[in-house]
Amino acid sequence: MAASSLLSLISVFCLLLASSSASIAPKPKTTTTTITIPLSPFFSKHPSSDPVKTLNSLASASLTRARHLKRPKSSSPLAKTQVFPHSYGGYSISLSFGTPPQTTSFLLDTGSSLVWFPCTSRYLCSSCNFPNIDPQKFPTFIPKQSSSSKIVGCENPKCAWIFGPNVLSRCKDCSSSSKTCSQGCPPYFLQYGSGSTAGLLLSETLDFPEKSVPDFVVGCSILSTRQPAGIAGFGRGPESLPSQLGLSKFSHCLLSRRFDDTTESSDLVLYRGHGSAKAPGLSYTPFHKNPITNNSALREYYYLTLRKVIVGNKAVKIPYKFLVPGADGNGGTVVDSGTTFTFMESPVFEPVAREFETQMANYSRALDVEARSGLRPCFNIANQKTVNIPDLTFEFKGGAKLALPFVNYFALAGNVSVVCLTLITDSGVGPGMASGPAIIFGNFQQQNFYVEYDLENERFGFRQQSCKK
Repeated sequence: MAASSLLSLISVFCLLLASSSASIAPKPKTTTTTITIPLSPFFSKHPSSDPVKTLNSLASASLTRARHLKRPKSSSPLAKTQVFPHSYGGYSISLSFGTPPQTTSFLLDTGSSLVWFPCTSRYLCSSCNFPNIDPQKFPTFIPKQSSSSKIVGCENPKCAWIFGPNVLSRCKDCSSSSKTCSQGCPPYFLQYGSGSTAGLLLSETLDFPEKSVPDFVVGCSILSTRQPAGIAGFGRGPESLPSQLGLSKFSHCLLSRRFDDTTESSDLVLYRGHGSAKAPGLSYTPFHKNPITNNSALREYYYLTLRKVIVGNKAVKIPYKFLVPGADGNGGTVVDSGTTFTFMESPVFEPVAREFETQMANYSRALDVEARSGLRPCFNIANQKTVNIPDLTFEFKGGAKLALPFVNYFALAGNVSVVCLTLITDSGVGPGMASGPAIIFGNFQQQNFYVEYDLENERFGFRQQSCKK
């Protein structure tokens, strides 16, 4: 969309917001220490009845996501937050903003930080023909219906969360000596693999059943591509939901999904305060210190130190430089709720895939399914009374071992006749792509695991369990 069109829409939005009434006092604060939010699969139904096409769509979306986590554009003049396409592989939560509250759906994303929603009745979304979503009925937030909506000002320190400390240089009506600047924070424009979203920052009230949080910074997007719903950024940036709420930790349990519609949900739990009770039976590994590079976007990710990848009883040989991020920010492992299938750079993926091929050599390869699905290796298991699939275990610093059930790393492709490994790589990676995290641990591999982000103690915990309530 042309810049003039964007500015015109933003001008209209400002007029709509200006017509809203004055803000009112927030609800009294309570002493609640935990908040529980239902968590459910998002856009899980694929329009195709062909399961191989479904796997191909998920693999493609995962690869697109990986490319942008690996090469975030922190030098963008308008934003540092990375946004990814809403594929059929995400998980959503509902949040309420405004006075009175308006509830909208958000994709849970631990790989980015800005929280934003589709905003105003004039919200435009191109290429948003998702299953079960009526393009004319997107759930949008209407600022003029909320008495607590305010545009974040250019001199507001929170504006610098998105645009950096030199944001005043981009505010033509403000200067370091200005005492009466009333200009709003510049519009944000977030780019990602298959589209974008743009809008203005608002200061709003985030409303929970027993607690309201005033002056929460949220993005009010007025136009997008492939973004029919908002994103709840749970990354490490100051604008993220955990940072703004001052959470000591948060946890979730992702329901197992078979790429079909479900009305079930699990829980996302937010904790505030120190010394919260430890969940029993968890294995912990410390977060790895984020690389300090010129690419500030890498500081938003949750890095883990992966020591070994074990197939069956054999530890796969992986070059050390891919396991630990270097001073240039390349290498290492991040955990991400927004990626579907776990991504591995080719020097990591290839020895893992070869080990599965070696240990499953008694099954023939389904090369036709591999070509159609974008996954490999795939094996024919038709007419097999029993199928022996090697275990897959990730061993992290501190000795924590994440042993996956086979349904978390193999998927059926067809009528139980073919199974495919649900790890992906970019076989066409060139010198410019071998950057950023080497391994991105996706949500398909996190199914039916209770996962805890312990921010107070800088560690990541997990245990296997059923996520059904």
